[in-house]
Amino acid sequence: MSHPCRRIVVALIFALVCRGLHAGPLPAGPGKFECPNGTEPITVFTYKPPTYKDGPVLVVFHGVGRNVEEYRNFAITLAERYGVIVVTPLFEKDRFPSSRYQRGGLLDPNGKTQASAAWTYAVIPKIVAHVRGLEAKPKLPYYLIGHSAGGQFLVRLAAFMPGEAVRIVAANPGSHLFPDRVQQFGYGFGGLPDELSNDDVIRRYLAAPLTIYLGTGDNTPEHSFDASPAGMVQGPHRLARGRACFAAAQTLAKERGWAFNWRTVETPGIGHEAAFMFAAKEAGDALFGK
Repeated sequence: MSHPCRRIVVALIFALVCRGLHAGPLPAGPGKFECPNGTEPITVFTYKPPTYKDGPVLVVFHGVGRNVEEYRNFAITLAERYGVIVVTPLFEKDRFPSSRYQRGGLLDPNGKTQASAAWTYAVIPKIVAHVRGLEAKPKLPYYLIGHSAGGQFLVRLAAFMPGEAVRIVAANPGSHLFPDRVQQFGYGFGGLPDELSNDDVIRRYLAAPLTIYLGTGDNTPEHSFDASPAGMVQGPHRLARGRACFAAAQTLAKERGWAFNWRTVETPGIGHEAAFMFAAKEAGDALFGK
């Protein structure tokens, strides 16, 4: 290669590095990267403990306020305590309204079922693969935790695309996906085509590694509470809804003789407050307990 050509190649590589399209581990402390996702790249906020060695990835899902940096910061306690890399994707409201965030993009704007590649759930393996590539650890395990709207996203992800997550923690969701076909989708499997609502789908849902993580103080209809008729069928507040969904799932699994890998963890006195839910000692049990 001639010297002028070599200088051009070096300049191009330098430009790519400056744009953040570089290979190499995530920096210690807070950070941010863009994860490729077709025509919709996802901004991901990160935190890596300065003492990090080889812990797993913890993907954190923000609430309806889309305050992604705050959620990343709420999870720093978990990062430092358990030696994990925190990555928190931003799902902006204009690109990801409730139909694409809380309900995962399962249905298009006309209510038609979309191909699984178009579901928002399909973004998560891409983010994990990106982090694994940066860290040069192709088998790095990962855990998921989401609060409020992020918890809603995760209970439905657990049903339709749990992936390789070791544990999926839904903290204080406003509504749940009950394992029945009586309630319409969003609240149950009703109205979905057979391939997304049959017994095999529900059986796999109950076998998913889902933890319903509840604050016992989240017992009032506040904070963007779903007071719709369909929501109120599930219970008068988030605490009641989480308990009811877990009980229904446990009962169904026992009746059918199906595997049941859900857990429920409660932290006393905490309301609808992500910072306190993540800082509580019970958060570790919800994520890493047996």
